[in-house]
Amino acid sequence: MQGSNPPEGSPPNNNFEVEAKSSRMQRFLKGVEWLGNLLPHPVILFLWMSVLLLVLSALFSYLGVSALDPRPVGTEGRSEDGIIHVVNLLNGEGLARIVENLVTNFTGFVPLGTVLVALLGVGIAERSGMISAALRGLVMNAPKKMVTLTVVFAGIMSNTAAELGYVVLIPLAAVIFHSLGRHPLAGLAAAFAGVSGGYSANLLLGTVDPLLSGITQEAARIIDPVYTVGAEANWYFMMVSTFLITGLGYFVTEKIVEPSLGEYNPDMAGDPSVLETKIEGLMSVEKKGLIWAGISMLVFCLLLAWTIVPADGVLRNAETGLVSGSPFLKGIVVFIFVFFALPGYIYGKITGSLKNNQDVVDAMSHAMSSLSIYIVLVFFAAQFIAFFSWSNLGSVVAVMGATFLTDIGLTGPLLLVGFILICAVVNLMLGSASAQWAITAPIFVPMLMLTGYAPEMIQAAYRIGDSTTNIITPMLGYFGLIMAVAIRYKKDTGVGTMLAMMLPYSMVFLIGWVLLFWIWVFVLGLPVGPGSETFYPAR
Repeated sequence: MQGSNPPEGSPPNNNFEVEAKSSRMQRFLKGVEWLGNLLPHPVILFLWMSVLLLVLSALFSYLGVSALDPRPVGTEGRSEDGIIHVVNLLNGEGLARIVENLVTNFTGFVPLGTVLVALLGVGIAERSGMISAALRGLVMNAPKKMVTLTVVFAGIMSNTAAELGYVVLIPLAAVIFHSLGRHPLAGLAAAFAGVSGGYSANLLLGTVDPLLSGITQEAARIIDPVYTVGAEANWYFMMVSTFLITGLGYFVTEKIVEPSLGEYNPDMAGDPSVLETKIEGLMSVEKKGLIWAGISMLVFCLLLAWTIVPADGVLRNAETGLVSGSPFLKGIVVFIFVFFALPGYIYGKITGSLKNNQDVVDAMSHAMSSLSIYIVLVFFAAQFIAFFSWSNLGSVVAVMGATFLTDIGLTGPLLLVGFILICAVVNLMLGSASAQWAITAPIFVPMLMLTGYAPEMIQAAYRIGDSTTNIITPMLGYFGLIMAVAIRYKKDTGVGTMLAMMLPYSMVFLIGWVLLFWIWVFVLGLPVGPGSETFYPAR
């Protein structure tokens, strides 16, 4: 009987093996889901951790916990006696500091302003329909042999407006694959892998870049009070990663996932009407809008190049004449805003989706409203990071951790690989990239800085771990949406089915990305972004 143990001496029962693997996968995911559900909402988690941090600051201060200050004499922020003492934040002086700075901790939190500005531009491009039309045009006009490659690539590029990738591209990919006589779940899987598994790869800078770099900067300043991390910190590495993840996604879809799904049986559809869905091509006005939007992007890029490519470019560093430390890099969030807002506005005017100035304002307002939960999260995350810095717990933990790692000889590439794996595991239970990094950055960034690695490179390593397990965790905010789309095509789709389908992507992406990272950093010694350091100078 199917599902029971095969008779002794009989040939292997493929159905039994598949069911056994599926059962194990389901148990694994149920365990992840159970552990994840033990965690409160990230906002409440930050609140509890902030309270715990205050208590620990009082306890460790009373116990006299301290560490030698590794910073050279004369360095800003170095303690006078060369010893880092834990500061009690629950005494009168500490409580006064908390009350006085509660608001400024929030308003001065670096990622907040940068993300808000960048999202204003992305909001115009998204609301006008430009990004959606560009994704549809890219995927639907791809040659049949290039469809898989294009779907994964489009998924990666959609990360500049991640919601559209989930809402538009993933269902669209399933429809396109079915229309070509291929398994629709293979299209869904390829798009999901690009949108979520390749979340940190992109040719363009998006809203996630200033968000993460701001958190990294705050964490780095626990060790170096004047250290700055720009939104472009990982740009080079992420651009190259785009082609790697696109190629790996194509390989996994064509050689592993689609063959394992077999031939699609329409009778298995949970919603038969979905099989009659027709693909709507771009209307002539949409094509015209995309052409003029593309022209405006090109003109903007040429004008920008004119200010930074010549040796006397006005946006170069006035003192050194270099791009490093220039107004261009320091104000790159402004250029992200214009890069999306200008073509979005032009597309909207041509297609009629933005009829007047009020529509533009509404587009930006809508983008801001989508950040309501993020703003609440930032308030508590900002307090947690500030308390971590004021109490000196971050510095003490960093010094002790770095000393331990040095003593056991774990300071080479293996250290960064271990860090990536830790981030990948944590991501299974805490799916928000910003929440996870806000919690882990104050611990790992200072610690790894003291072992000799630069914050920009540490952030690049984090982004690998954060992205690769997005597609195999029920904690992902869009996991339920992906399941709903899958069930429409295959009514018996379960969580275990999704895991079995997406796990090959996760494993291949993780291995391939770690290998690229190792070659990039430790073999070629390349910077992960413009002006980004690989090693921390003050080691």
